Amino acid sequence: MAGRQETPNNSAAGGAVRIDLGALAANWRLLADTSVPAECAAVVKANAYGIGVAQAAPALAAAGCTTFFVATLDEAIALRGILGADPTIMMFNGVLPGTAKETHAHGIVPVLNDLGQLQEWHDLASGGDTPLPAALHADTGMNRLGLTPGDVAELSNAPEHMAGIDLTLVLSHLACGENGDNPMNNAQLLEFLRQKAALLPAPASLAASSGIFLGAGFHFEVVRPGIALYGGNPTPKDPNPTAEVVQIKGKIVQVRDVDSAQTVGYGAAFPVTKPSTIATVAVGYADGILRAIGDKQDGTAWGSVGGISVPVVGRVSMDLLTLDVTAAPAQSVHPGAWIDLVGGDAMTVDEAARAAGTIPYEILTSLGARYDRQYVGANA
Repeated sequence: MAGRQETPNNSAAGGAVRIDLGALAANWRLLADTSVPAECAAVVKANAYGIGVAQAAPALAAAGCTTFFVATLDEAIALRGILGADPTIMMFNGVLPGTAKETHAHGIVPVLNDLGQLQEWHDLASGGDTPLPAALHADTGMNRLGLTPGDVAELSNAPEHMAGIDLTLVLSHLACGENGDNPMNNAQLLEFLRQKAALLPAPASLAASSGIFLGAGFHFEVVRPGIALYGGNPTPKDPNPTAEVVQIKGKIVQVRDVDSAQTVGYGAAFPVTKPSTIATVAVGYADGILRAIGDKQDGTAWGSVGGISVPVVGRVSMDLLTLDVTAAPAQSVHPGAWIDLVGGDAMTVDEAARAAGTIPYEILTSLGARYDRQYVGANA
């Protein structure tokens, strides 16, 4: 997608997001091929990491995905409405008190995280003739969600807790999967094997995006990529194997010449050291261009206009962003022209995250509602 300069559809919008559903589908196929013979699921929580679950999920289903993970019950119910009855939808947060009947009514498979959630599902299952499907989350070191080793031991000694429950998956989550050299990965793998052996036989899942690239020993029967589907690099120390999915553009509102001894933006934080041309663009932190991207004096945050890199200068405002476009072709820099901010010829989503001191997950899930969204590629 780099270098493409399509004009966004909505002339009234100050910013535009171009989302390549074909690239999304290609990323899923790449990850599925890398994980064979394991099944490749897709994590589409948080509105498919900000890109739009109503568009992303059907594109992934058309590519061949049949198992989807979300976080919450409202996400699961919405996804069921989008995809219909056939795909498997799993819910990471499990069964919260009073939600078991609604979860079952929509055909959602809960990931049970503690003995209380297990009891909620067991109580519902005991009133019917057909076992209810569920997954178990065994905590292997994250200390966030999941059955403790003590919980697993209790289930091993009292299998009646699982009566009426069809155990379809046992899963855990790697804490440091993006760092292939971290010894915690192998420690968690061994702990997962130990806890899995203590539970009823079932398919297993340990690897998310980065875990897929740790090797076949981490794949088990199901892998569940998230960020890699959307173009984030699952192997930060190596080149990104996935295709770019998201490109963000901003519209120039004003262009002005600023001489030395002046400053740009709030707090007078950016001193101008030589005559410069500054373009003000109609996106800001309300649109997901994180405030921490601003105030860079070293060019680590940059956009692109007319094929030329242009650094972000000054602080990011709620609705506005300023860039030094002195080096850009004059014919490309005028009110109404578009500047690439993330993707295309500008920063990748991973580079934007590094400039903001965060991760690409936050960049994507922070995409604001004011953008003109253009979907291209498969199922667009």
